[in-house]
Amino acid sequence: MNRNWWWMLAAWAVALGATLGALFIGEVMGMTPCLLCWYQRIFMFPLALILGMAAFAEDRRGAVYALPLALGGAGMAGYHSALIAGWVPQWWVPCGAGPSCSEQSLEILGGVQIPWLSLAAFIAIAILLFIDLRKTRS
Repeated sequence: MNRNWWWMLAAWAVALGATLGALFIGEVMGMTPCLLCWYQRIFMFPLALILGMAAFAEDRRGAVYALPLALGGAGMAGYHSALIAGWVPQWWVPCGAGPSCSEQSLEILGGVQIPWLSLAAFIAIAILLFIDLRKTRS
């Protein structure tokens, strides 16, 4: 078994955990996601599938396919995090009807916002994929 497989497996574990967490918050807890949360889900959910298939098939191309999704998701989660922090002007807020993108009602671990966790997950996945790509070239 190839030792580089573990980097892809770790990226898949992060994506799967984030996907299951988002589904738990939405379906079990009944919290409707805001528009920016939906966009982040659009980037994260395919990562759980692509990375899972690539990890168990030991296919390094999965990292190439998944990296744009991880970077796009990190950009979206970064924007959402900046919005919550108040760094983005109110007229840049894309949300209309439905839950507010700038006022999150769910905090965990003493004040950690969900978009911050999303940003951390996307960054972790991107770093693991960069490591995977560098290790497989060596």
